[in-house]
Amino acid sequence: MSRIGVKPIVIPAGVEITIADGNQVTVKGPKGTLTNSFNADMIIEKEDNAIVVKRPTENKKHKSLHGLTRTLINNMVVGVSEGYEKKLEVKGVGYRCAKQGKTLVMNLGYSHPVEMEDPEGITTEVPNQTEILVKGIDKQLVGNYASKIRAWRKPEPYKGKGIKYADERIIRKEGKTGKK
Repeated sequence: MSRIGVKPIVIPAGVEITIADGNQVTVKGPKGTLTNSFNADMIIEKEDNAIVVKRPTENKKHKSLHGLTRTLINNMVVGVSEGYEKKLEVKGVGYRCAKQGKTLVMNLGYSHPVEMEDPEGITTEVPNQTEILVKGIDKQLVGNYASKIRAWRKPEPYKGKGIKYADERIIRKEGKTGKK
């Protein structure tokens, strides 16, 4: 039995969930609206103040979809009520970032500044020159955009320069030593 799939999703105050034909789930909350369609085999029901996901059979496909469907709906509920946030840190001599309107401008040691336009539904904030906050209601979009920012200059293991997640730990390597 799926340990995650059987847990009911409690609907917080101020959040509305509608389940249409074909398992089209729409979640409305104070931060916005998210819509997603799920596999038609899964049974998604609204009971009292909770959403329950059930599977029709015990075959492998339905078992794997059970926990996934529940988690994706839960991510939608958390996104429209609280939102998601990823924090990135920029480390390196001369590496810095700034915000110009809806554009994130980063100096990362290239001959030109790197400019990234915020996609729809995502906002970036720069509290200081070495921190970037990526915020949004869709967990997948927030993580995806944060990884695109990080891909411009991944942290390297010798000096630790680059863009890293705030909770990421870079394993440092020792440089070459000369023979004597």
